[in-house]
Amino acid sequence: MTTHLPDGIKPYKRTATFSEDTVPAGLLAEHSTKDGVWGLIQIEEGKLRYVVTDPRRASTELLLTPECEPGVVEPTILHRVEPVGAVRFHVQFLRVADATPFADKDEGGAHDQR
Repeated sequence: MTTHLPDGIKPYKRTATFSEDTVPAGLLAEHSTKDGVWGLIQIEEGKLRYVVTDPRRASTELLLTPECEPGVVEPTILHRVEPVGAVRFHVQFLRVADATPFADKDEGGAHDQR
């Protein structure tokens, strides 16, 4: 799991704020972002477990809180999240600033379920 973003990427999309009751099922299951799309999981309140499950990375779990750095989601790397009690969080999506916009409706920000 990486904790650093590469140079030259810029935010382009943000999810709504999710709670333990409204987090989409797709985020709770193993999923990934598209190639070239990075994510920052930002905790507003509470705690969220961020689990990297991709075989290309060491299996890792982080407990994210408002006081810690955001969880960094690497492009195409399988992961999932688990609320730990009451939580409020959102995901900021980033990509190279001069990248061609994604052709699909969700612009690459929505996670692909595997």
